[in-house]
Amino acid sequence: MKKDRLLSLDVFRGITIAAMILVNDPGSWSYVYSPLLHAKWHGCTPTDLVFPFFLFMVGVAVSLGSPKEGEDRKKITYKIIKRSLYLFLIGLFLNAFPYFELSTLRIPGVLQRIGLVFLVIGLMHHYISTQTQIITSAGLLVLYWLLMTFMPVPDFGVANLEPETNFAAWFDRLFLSGHMWKYSKTWDPEGLLSTLPSIVTGLLGMFTGKLLFGTDDKLSGIVRLFVLANVIIALGLAWDMTFPINKSLWTSSFVLYTAGIAMHFFAVLYWVLDIKKYRTDFTFPFQVFGSNAITAYALSGVLATTFGVIKIGDESIQEILFNSLFNLFGDHHFASLVYALAFVAVCYVPVWVLYRRNIFIKV
Repeated sequence: MKKDRLLSLDVFRGITIAAMILVNDPGSWSYVYSPLLHAKWHGCTPTDLVFPFFLFMVGVAVSLGSPKEGEDRKKITYKIIKRSLYLFLIGLFLNAFPYFELSTLRIPGVLQRIGLVFLVIGLMHHYISTQTQIITSAGLLVLYWLLMTFMPVPDFGVANLEPETNFAAWFDRLFLSGHMWKYSKTWDPEGLLSTLPSIVTGLLGMFTGKLLFGTDDKLSGIVRLFVLANVIIALGLAWDMTFPINKSLWTSSFVLYTAGIAMHFFAVLYWVLDIKKYRTDFTFPFQVFGSNAITAYALSGVLATTFGVIKIGDESIQEILFNSLFNLFGDHHFASLVYALAFVAVCYVPVWVLYRRNIFIKV
């Protein structure tokens, strides 16, 4: 039921999904304002925060889960594996749609990574102590740093962080050759090895949930979270000097830096929306998006592909709409942004209908 949902989590998730749709679907990739693009390699733009924010919220949501009375471990494990598998399969479907050319199908992807992260942190939440989770998180970040900065790369020599010759790219080619991101074909931003540190992004979200929801003194919990967030951001920035913040590589410094920012953002929303019970019409659309986030994301992927492949004459539906907006506004970049905003609005309608009917689709 709506009243049982954590509003801050829904709103945070909704803001993130709306932003994800916005940055994924400009009117033209040739005309995009720089904050709406990923960093070319090292560095972090506002767009680079979107995906780690979502993985962070997966962790927060996992922290809210607890076994039902009398529920055995096998049933818990089955639920976690089933949901992870569904996420992975939906991601594969979106990659394959509409031509379903399996010989070149990209295997990694956003939903695939979400599914894998959920699988690992879900099992850890139910079966491993918090102390072991913390040790595992630190171990994964250090292990990834050592592999990426000290391990010689077969066929290329010394360790490096260049796009095509780093250890993660080599590792992905070893297992995913021919099934990687079509824009590079030699490495994948959601590849196998870089999924290891992304697990820690989810775990930091889970620790955040435990810190906030595991105490009756909510103000004290929020204060401790702000302090922890600042420490983590500082550690991320310090690590950036030797292991640069990089979304495509999902470096250890990127994990800490983005998780710290997410902690700040979520703490504010939790205090305002769930502690102080402040309500405003501004948050409602994000609440709607957040209540069916995966549905909204999957729908946006299908619609974007459909608009791009269906042609009327020599132009696709997307090109026709973008050109119409350019003719109206006379500015390519602004027309591209308006198209993206309109696309977000189109995706909002069906999830609003679901929300009004009190339907929350759980994958």
